[in-house]
Amino acid sequence: MAGRSEISDQKPDTLTMFALHFLGGSAREWQPLVHRLAGRVNVIPIDLPGFGDAADVSGYTVDAMAAYVAGRIREHAPGRWMLAGHSMGGKVACAIARMSEDGAAGLAGLSHLVLMAGSPPGPEPMDDAKRQEMLGWFRGNEAENRADAVRYIKANVGDALPDTLQDGAIADVLRTRHAAWLAWLEDGSREDWSARIGTLDTPALILAGETDEGLGADAQTTMMVPHFRAVQMTVLPRAGHLLPLECPDAVADCILDVLASQPHGEPRPDAQYRALIRSPRVNERTRQVLLDRLETVAPHPDVLDAPAMALLRLVVERVVPQQGERQIDLAARMIDAMATASGDGWRFADLPADAEALRRGLRILDHAACSLDRGGFAALSPKQRDTLLGDIANARSGTTGPETSLSPQQMKRWFEDLCAAATQMYVAHPATQDRLGYSGIANRGDGAGPAGFVHVGLGEREPWEPLSKAKTQP
Repeated sequence: MAGRSEISDQKPDTLTMFALHFLGGSAREWQPLVHRLAGRVNVIPIDLPGFGDAADVSGYTVDAMAAYVAGRIREHAPGRWMLAGHSMGGKVACAIARMSEDGAAGLAGLSHLVLMAGSPPGPEPMDDAKRQEMLGWFRGNEAENRADAVRYIKANVGDALPDTLQDGAIADVLRTRHAAWLAWLEDGSREDWSARIGTLDTPALILAGETDEGLGADAQTTMMVPHFRAVQMTVLPRAGHLLPLECPDAVADCILDVLASQPHGEPRPDAQYRALIRSPRVNERTRQVLLDRLETVAPHPDVLDAPAMALLRLVVERVVPQQGERQIDLAARMIDAMATASGDGWRFADLPADAEALRRGLRILDHAACSLDRGGFAALSPKQRDTLLGDIANARSGTTGPETSLSPQQMKRWFEDLCAAATQMYVAHPATQDRLGYSGIANRGDGAGPAGFVHVGLGEREPWEPLSKAKTQP
């Protein structure tokens, strides 16, 4: 489990969004967005190595910049967080998202990417003549360098920026470490991370400027969108390349719209049940177990890779359907129990070890689904998914022959085990226990605490017992 959770009646902390700037920019470019999202999203801009207040920091490759930013994120130890990347920062953001999904320490909890005119994972499309022109900038006297900076900023906007924002952007370009400027144009923008990034599960909001010729809608559609399973793209009218400076209101609205349409973490028990958890009626060992169950679990790509994890979530949704915006990530908890050997240690004798059985069963399931739709299980309708899972439950689906196969009878046992694990994770979560009005956690506290139960007759309740919400909540 990730760090310790504190039971509190306070609202959860404001969602944090780390923000990475464009080539020649700095953390300062995010200030308009900081103000517009205040109270709803805590924006933390980060200067990349060689830029802004990090001008003296070395390490200009994508890998080095991603490592630097990851360190800054870990310093804040966020729970649930977002990552925004503008232009050059977009490529770095994609690299960090891959690190997060691969289980890098301290990067769990990434919920969304916001990519604004992002440089894609593959080589950035840039005209050679333009590249050579920019490589020749900032080699003259002070006046000549300033003229280069003014030309750069004005060429990258649709409508002119307000004087204060334009002056700040120009000043940021001029304080950029020249070696960092050259490194991005000569190497960083040309690095091909497309295979390493692959397809990300993290939902992405992609914003493009209508007048952006280099990294506008066409480039985003062909070079950025394919790297995401869940993506929304919006083209901002009359905007160029410097979106956070040109149209912070529109950018803020897009971010808030996406957040409003997405689940906001897992459910939590209400105030009465939280009070019961921290009461002397619950012993310390039980209390700690419940606290641990409220934590977001880290991914374990060594057990199940991202595509297989997405498939497992689809299966679990049919086994234990949940309603409402906040849902328990049962699949992640099942894998965490497997990875940390914190499960019950039991399995059917004729099945492989748990992790291998899970991977093998999911492959067979998806292969069987391909006979109905070449897109596999994810492309099936809910009714088709239920029918296929019903066939497996009744030993009517499986494969025989190769060592990597599972017979129909083995698949039946595999699915039975999966259903049991998903149900166990659901019922064990404190939010579910709260909804059911389960009071069994009050098994008498430590030391001279109050007794567990006095009234044990049918239909009798202790005055302190929680009420079931199952009839009043959908």
